[in-house]
Amino acid sequence: MDAFVLPDFYLPYPARLNPHLERSRAHTMQWARDIGILDAPSPQGGTVWDEEALAAMDYALMCAYIHPDCDGPMLDLITDWYVWVFFFDDDFLARFKYSRDMEGARAYLARLEMFMTDEGAEDQAPEPENAAEAALDDLWRRTVPMMSGDWRQRFKRSTYNLMIESMWELDNIDRGRIANPVEYIQMRRRVGGAPWSANLVEVAAGAELPDYLVSSRPVRVLTDTFADAVHLRNDLFSYQREVREEGENSNAVLVFERFFDWTTQEAADKVNDLLTSRLVQFENTALSEVPPLLAESAASPDDAARVAAYVKGLQDWQSGGHEWHARSSRYMNGDAVRQPAVPLVPVGLGTETARLPMLSVGPGLARRTQQHTQPLYEPVGHLPLPELPIPFPVRVSAHLPASRHHGKEWARRMGFFESVPGVDVGAVWDEEIYDAADLAHCAARIHADAEPDQLDLSTDWLGWGTYGDDVYPRVFGAARDVQAAKLCTERLAQCMPVDMVPTVVPSTQLERGLTDLWERTATPMTLAQRERLRAAVLSMLTAWEWEVENQAANRIPDPVDYVEMRRRTFGGDMTMALARFAHDDVVDPAVYQTRVIHELETAAQDVATMTNDLHSYQKEIQFEGEVHNLVLVVQNFLDVDRFTARDIVIDLMGSRVDQFQHIVDNDLPRLYEELELDAAAREALDWHAHNLTEYMAGIFEWHREVDRYKEDYLRRQQEGPEGGVKPDAAAGQLLQGPTGLGTSAARVAEEFGARLVS
Repeated sequence: MDAFVLPDFYLPYPARLNPHLERSRAHTMQWARDIGILDAPSPQGGTVWDEEALAAMDYALMCAYIHPDCDGPMLDLITDWYVWVFFFDDDFLARFKYSRDMEGARAYLARLEMFMTDEGAEDQAPEPENAAEAALDDLWRRTVPMMSGDWRQRFKRSTYNLMIESMWELDNIDRGRIANPVEYIQMRRRVGGAPWSANLVEVAAGAELPDYLVSSRPVRVLTDTFADAVHLRNDLFSYQREVREEGENSNAVLVFERFFDWTTQEAADKVNDLLTSRLVQFENTALSEVPPLLAESAASPDDAARVAAYVKGLQDWQSGGHEWHARSSRYMNGDAVRQPAVPLVPVGLGTETARLPMLSVGPGLARRTQQHTQPLYEPVGHLPLPELPIPFPVRVSAHLPASRHHGKEWARRMGFFESVPGVDVGAVWDEEIYDAADLAHCAARIHADAEPDQLDLSTDWLGWGTYGDDVYPRVFGAARDVQAAKLCTERLAQCMPVDMVPTVVPSTQLERGLTDLWERTATPMTLAQRERLRAAVLSMLTAWEWEVENQAANRIPDPVDYVEMRRRTFGGDMTMALARFAHDDVVDPAVYQTRVIHELETAAQDVATMTNDLHSYQKEIQFEGEVHNLVLVVQNFLDVDRFTARDIVIDLMGSRVDQFQHIVDNDLPRLYEELELDAAAREALDWHAHNLTEYMAGIFEWHREVDRYKEDYLRRQQEGPEGGVKPDAAAGQLLQGPTGLGTSAARVAEEFGARLVS
């Protein structure tokens, strides 16, 4: 009996079938036979696959659906890659899932990695010893000569990730551990293989991405949303086999069941809602973020065409992947095929209407409506908080009083208490606002051992970052002026010259502050450290732009996009960059790219950002008309009240604390052994983990004590000198009302109603 009824999937694009299907079916069966896949022995007896099993899974059909436009030889190559990756998955589990031979698993993966050679080192690959090695060796040699060295490195990394992170799945099975939702989503990308599939889209579509665009937010989000949607869909179709029959625990439906205490059907429906949300995010990014990226990057027509082909290739993969899941013997799909086979669908001029009944667009329309209908300045009231799950001790620097005095004087010199040039909001901060934030208090909690000058510098960075975090939404967001936010960021980028030669004269408070901080912080650094710090600050600035874009669209973010961007808006990249500099001489930068350190740092960042969102809920939603708060995002996505959303965020925060501690207790020691790190590197990473506990505890204690988020302070700030609402607050509320053709009357009525109430 099936575990649940498959939900109504969002299917905005018709699946199409490559005409070379039968050719690739014959080719890949012969290739699998010749390369040894069909003879590979299983430790449980027999073979991992036989011809009947491979024919039933029909990977040629999958590839013909996901790559409908490539020619026959290319379809053969792509199909062989997918046969290898699915065989690897089944072979790895057959070898190590039941034996729990962790050392053997690591040795198996290390051997496979040797067949992914660098350019010019193809002859250094060893002689294959099993079918998985022979297949990878053959495929690598047939594929990489067609692509650039940059692509080869990206593909090598994504292939390595899907192989090595199988250890994460194996370890969780061994421990009986089920991941929390945030951990699961980001780890599923690494182990699930969809980023690897996105690399193959570049091959099949002849659409290799220009290297200068690969790390941009729009391209990264396209790839991540594609990956998440592929994996969430697969989890829905594979739950019956993986969880109920094979006892695996890496499945989003199971993760949602356990974390939210839902029935299997409820969990499946919400996984599908998240799948829909990720697809909507993909479309938003493709339509609203990619065109400006191409224009701002001065992309050539050829580069723009390759990006467009990449987007289309990812769309084809989504629709084709769903169709294959609905037909393959590998999955639970009894009621999934509810329309005629795609080859019968009419194509060509004038046939679009005929294809529409075979699509399902309702879930996507519902999600868009849900995201764009949040009432702004909603009087939500105070959000009471229970004891939060922060088990780490809190310390404070003895230099706090002096740093308080220094920080306020520095803010005054930078002009933070003066009107913002060229805008009508007046001063974003005054001395009372600065005192209520007490940023020296925060610095003294998270850097309790800092020397006086170090604590002053930390206080000033926090002051500048918090001021900027207030400026962007109030100055640019309220006016819906995305372009002005981008211009501000461009100017600020020029305030951070890596050669320390000034290129601009600071003209605003933000520019003066950043120029001063850059000189004080970057002067003693190496060129490489300056480049990393500059990139981290720009990460925060561009994330503030993203918030302005959402404000302009009155769009509550997709939950995954929010959690990941929240780390950047909170300055997480900058915090981690500054923390690592002290150990550059003893810790290889590659160590920070491992799963263990990535999860350690993102868990700490999430605890900090969730702490902020819980405490700032009323401030942001009621008093500032914001849409960037995790409690609100959960309310909107799950359609629950604020108290239920609060409790979910607290539970998620607690699970991230538990994950952090699990990594410190279990994964860090294992990482030290696997990488054979010396005593100095181990000590540095232990100290890094310790500092992250102080970071989480200090952030929590600061939020609990300062006035910045307390209701009585917020109401005093909103009131003008003679009662009522301050003029700039009223103007902000008016600006945040409905906009566009025909909405002026609605805004006037809204303002008039507000005056009657007051």
